[in-house]
Amino acid sequence: MGREVTAAICRDPELELVGGVDVKATQEQLILPDDSKKVPLSSDLSSLLEICHPKVLVDFTIAEAAISAVRIVLKQGINVVIGTSGITDDNLKEIEELSKANKVGVIVAPNFALGSVILLHLAKIGAKFFDHAEIIELHHHEKADAPSGTALATAREMSKSKGKAFVYPLTKKETLSGTRGGQVDGVSIHSVRLLGLMASQEVIFGAPGQTLSLRHDTISRECYIPGIIMAIKEVVKRQGLVYGLETLLNLR
Repeated sequence: MGREVTAAICRDPELELVGGVDVKATQEQLILPDDSKKVPLSSDLSSLLEICHPKVLVDFTIAEAAISAVRIVLKQGINVVIGTSGITDDNLKEIEELSKANKVGVIVAPNFALGSVILLHLAKIGAKFFDHAEIIELHHHEKADAPSGTALATAREMSKSKGKAFVYPLTKKETLSGTRGGQVDGVSIHSVRLLGLMASQEVIFGAPGQTLSLRHDTISRECYIPGIIMAIKEVVKRQGLVYGLETLLNLR
């Protein structure tokens, strides 16, 4: 994702990449994909900020690193866009408090693919009319967490839209532990990790005599770019926390 975002920013005439952070950085400069110039590269965020002065930090790392970065940059008046998975409710509360205190904007999105955002919107509508629902999320074999942040956010938003928990059918005998997956407010979440996959999510609603399936498939990481670029340009216009792209797309 770092490479994809870097390349996308270089292609956009309204944006400029001024530096990069990589915990495994072994050199002090990053050659931009279009070979237009070199920018500072560091394994230490604080050191990098002394060299370059960004308006926005884009983070696609891990939750622990993202929160650490947020604590540093928000105090310096730098806006933040986070696409990192695993951000908890406590993390969001802290981010919101820091962003308001320092009068800067933060956009946290469990998924930047526009199709995924629309799927969530439709799932929230469906949740009002069905009592049974399950989620199957499929990702590449190297994904660090399970279930995905997108699946968790989807289940929580469905429950919130419904106003109560879904009906969770109890299994009388589970011959293989964990077969029914995890559960969020009555919604079972099943995680698939398999070589050859990128990212997919399917929400299945059930009712007497019928089912309704909503599915989004990520074919390549370029699908995230329009949402990320939109977030970068919008976050500088806001103060406080925005969670999800729904607000930016006027779906709320």
